[in-house]
Amino acid sequence: MTKESFIDADGQQIEIAHYDIEFQNVDFSYGEGKERRQVLHNVNLKIPEHTVTAIVGPSGSGKSTICNLIARFYDADSGSVRVGGHDVKEFTCDSLLSNISMVFQNVYLFHDTVRNNICFGKPDATEAEMVEAAKKACCHEFIMALPEGYDTVIGEGGGSLSGGEKQRISIARAILKDAPIIILDEATASVDPENEHLIQAAISELTKGKTIVTIAHRLATIEQADQILVVDDGQIIQRGTHRELVAVPGKYKDFVDIRSQSEGWKIG
Repeated sequence: MTKESFIDADGQQIEIAHYDIEFQNVDFSYGEGKERRQVLHNVNLKIPEHTVTAIVGPSGSGKSTICNLIARFYDADSGSVRVGGHDVKEFTCDSLLSNISMVFQNVYLFHDTVRNNICFGKPDATEAEMVEAAKKACCHEFIMALPEGYDTVIGEGGGSLSGGEKQRISIARAILKDAPIIILDEATASVDPENEHLIQAAISELTKGKTIVTIAHRLATIEQADQILVVDDGQIIQRGTHRELVAVPGKYKDFVDIRSQSEGWKIG
């Protein structure tokens, strides 16, 4: 029997002084042998701390892979992924992830109380801290309407809650954790309009003063970003602000034109 090694067996507990993120000549592939498929090709990028970076591109272009490498869910085949000036391979996983919160489109909640689901990122949180995070995430009111309030047990995956309610609980969890780096996989992309404005308000609370990386699908998310990275076929083919990129022909301008048209459709 082969003894598996831990990915962070050589990692250290590292306290970092800043929260810049940098990719240097990063290649990454999924699979093994004949099934091996290269997803990222010589990716170079820098995300300064306290800025918002939006990543856009077609499905399968490598957007999520970039975010997964920041959190070290996988290791790059070559090149370096750095957080706070340190290669992510230098950290223990706990040490690295203490600096990162991730909010996904598809939220997973545990078969446990609402309280424990929110406090998962900070188990020693006080009652007041937990409630304050829930209020900032716009979910305190609906939680208090549940049969046992914060002590209500929710089903596996949060099946007893709506998609918007689950999303706001996951944001409350991230607010309570208070990590300096936030990775968002467009949290409102598949949420009904009634919940969208509440989730946008919750995200605004979550991201204050943080380093933000967002996989973006909606123009409202993109237009105010400090930088936009356009990814296609595993490479960054354009980078700049919204104003800079719409001023030149290219994938980004095409993307904006298509989105503008589709978001302007109305039923007569």
